[in-house]
Amino acid sequence: MSTFDPAILLDPPPFPVERVASLADRFAKLIGTSGDVLLIQAEAVVALEAVAASLGRPGVKAINIITSPYGVWFGRWLRRAGASVVEIRAEAARPVSARAVAAALDAHPDAGLLALVHAESASGIRNPLEAILRLARERAVVTVVDAVASLGGHAFAADRMGADVVVAGPQKALAGPAGVSAVAVSQRAWADIDRTDAPQTSALSLVDQKRLWLDAGRGALPGTPSPLELWALDAALDRVEAEGIEAIVGRHAEAAAAARDGLEALGLTAWAGPADASHLVTAFAPPADIDAASLLESLREADPEFSLGVGAGADRLIRLNHTGRRADPQVVHAMISAIASALRR
Repeated sequence: MSTFDPAILLDPPPFPVERVASLADRFAKLIGTSGDVLLIQAEAVVALEAVAASLGRPGVKAINIITSPYGVWFGRWLRRAGASVVEIRAEAARPVSARAVAAALDAHPDAGLLALVHAESASGIRNPLEAILRLARERAVVTVVDAVASLGGHAFAADRMGADVVVAGPQKALAGPAGVSAVAVSQRAWADIDRTDAPQTSALSLVDQKRLWLDAGRGALPGTPSPLELWALDAALDRVEAEGIEAIVGRHAEAAAAARDGLEALGLTAWAGPADASHLVTAFAPPADIDAASLLESLREADPEFSLGVGAGADRLIRLNHTGRRADPQVVHAMISAIASALRR
């Protein structure tokens, strides 16, 4: 039985206003950006919707890469904002190819925006981000990268790669709180966001964040700040910086390799090979004669962090979660042992 007492979360002291800007600066360092970083007081899906609402508008053509339900949602939000959306749908639960992206960009030279997810926890795949950003940069297309799952699990350098807008959340590889997220915005992207017709007086308005926080000197966040989330983010960043982002990325890479090797030793095959795999989760398809739901039920008795994949093509995959503090050899070995026992039964 847990001894956790939720009462300790009541009546936290206010987070010092003068330290809020430093949280954004520390996020910027992890993202590898010299641009502005906004702190959004919500889970990262809200930050993603805010980006779509702020960039999408009539007259804008966007190329939206879909490799999971998150890409589907982003396209819907862009359309709701008035943008014309061209979809690139990869094979179900597989990464998109740079060749397909190049073809779409060539077929739509008037496209001004391109959006994609870097690493997909839904299926354990990873898109070829650097190649795609290079293609967009050559055509002067503004890019949006969902790095919520990948930041800390994979090497990431927004400025070097040429990413214009990056959405990040600390709750995945960084093992921080889920209730606050970050949006990095390049100067080139601000030119498309900070417009007279941009959404305002809205939780989805990045212009409001710019005017009420950035332009006001980066003091108190707009609205009513959540001290619990800010204190938790501060502590998570302390822990990340103490370990070092390179070490955290390396730890996730080693966990993913151990998971693939363990599955292979059991006669199973990881859904994604090393070149296309996310370091956050490893997925596999159960043998054809084994019901995935029954196998999952057995696995969750050993570790509730086993789960089915999400979205078309991934919903029969079983995922091994080695994200954040779980990116540890002992955790991976325990999961592989659980799979071996469940298969024997």
